[in-house]
Amino acid sequence: MLDNLSNKLQKILRNLTGQGRVSGRHIEETAREIRNALLDADVHFKIAKDFVERVKTRALGQEVLESLTPGQQVIRVVRDELIELLGGSQTELLFSKQPPSVFLMVGLQGSGKTTSSAKLAYWLTKNNHTPLLLSVDVYRPAAVEQLRVLCANNQLGYFDSPDDQNPLTRAEQGLRHAKNGGYDVLLIDTAGRLHIDDEMMLELERIRKNVPPVEILLVADAMTGQDAVRSAKEFHDRIGLTGVILTKMDGDARGGAALSIKNVTGQPIKFVGTGEKVDALEPFFPDRLAGRILGMGDVLSLIEKAEESVDQEQAAALAEKIRKDDFTLSDFRDQLKQIRQMGPLDQILGMLPNMGPLRGINQMKVDEKELVHIEAIINSMTSEERRNHQILSGSRKKRIARGSGRPVQEINQLLKQYVEARKLMRSLSRGIMPRMLRGLKFPTGS
Repeated sequence: MLDNLSNKLQKILRNLTGQGRVSGRHIEETAREIRNALLDADVHFKIAKDFVERVKTRALGQEVLESLTPGQQVIRVVRDELIELLGGSQTELLFSKQPPSVFLMVGLQGSGKTTSSAKLAYWLTKNNHTPLLLSVDVYRPAAVEQLRVLCANNQLGYFDSPDDQNPLTRAEQGLRHAKNGGYDVLLIDTAGRLHIDDEMMLELERIRKNVPPVEILLVADAMTGQDAVRSAKEFHDRIGLTGVILTKMDGDARGGAALSIKNVTGQPIKFVGTGEKVDALEPFFPDRLAGRILGMGDVLSLIEKAEESVDQEQAAALAEKIRKDDFTLSDFRDQLKQIRQMGPLDQILGMLPNMGPLRGINQMKVDEKELVHIEAIINSMTSEERRNHQILSGSRKKRIARGSGRPVQEINQLLKQYVEARKLMRSLSRGIMPRMLRGLKFPTGS
């Protein structure tokens, strides 16, 4: 997520903190490099310029330059300004006092609107809501079918009126069905176009007038950069957005959309799409993304994912094993299984702080197939071999290789990874992680 920008900013700020003293010249050079990094990330030049000016003004202040840790103080300033640029604080969904709450999903064709509608419905279901989905995209039959299939595959409420091809009538019928069926949210997936036109906007205005929404959410493709920002502004000027869902934030986008949309429209990013699966939608937290961009990680999101996916009793048992230095290959295999349940590994690694013993970990490229091979290798060991890897002689490794269908070289590589994992876990359990987390708490204020 915003890897290119993140790598550049981390390098710039590391160079600054490496200086014995920080002078005005250092601040000027750092500001120029930050501006260039933002422009390379496709942030609008005016937004980049204003951002850098705010950072410079605060960083050149007496409190920073006379601090015992001026480099760290500048990082704090950059982090604070990034949070503000991204929206300041998380903005939650709005719900009407009298259900159902109507959410109008709008956006250009190809932005991921239909998939995002299903993802949002899935998220609402997990958070104790009863959503109903409806498509009014009568111009593209595949859109109606796509939504129907997504709902069927994920046990989501779905409504259709096959004989009616009028978008407004379909929306009105959907609202009646939601009221009669006891649904508390109606999600209307509207038609998209390849570009914004008057016909499209007039249709949305009619639906908005007759089926008043409490949320008008623009679904924008983060990989289109400034195009996403321009379309967001046009939608907001015509129909009045209440929020944005940014899709494809897991891609190699330069990231300008995430850093520009709030500034241009005045409306918050409420969710980000982080993958293709229906559960790959996350509420947007400006402070967490700012932390990830600057290499501080996103430990809170990681903890939330772990709480959803990891068995708490097993986690407690593992912690005890690590404390006693009794972490076996069986535990290693079981932990890899649980981590895989939390989502794509590159996303998980990206949430870890890029510092101390974990520096560079978010740059690791992990082939998910390798984890399947690791499991096959460990399963081919005897229980005694899993308990004590040091007894794995050459003949034992050859037997395991035959049983798992993997070469001996991979077995040696696995054992090396296992030993490194044990060392890391011992380090974390002995207080390195708490000290790292304490280091992430920057002082507040200007």
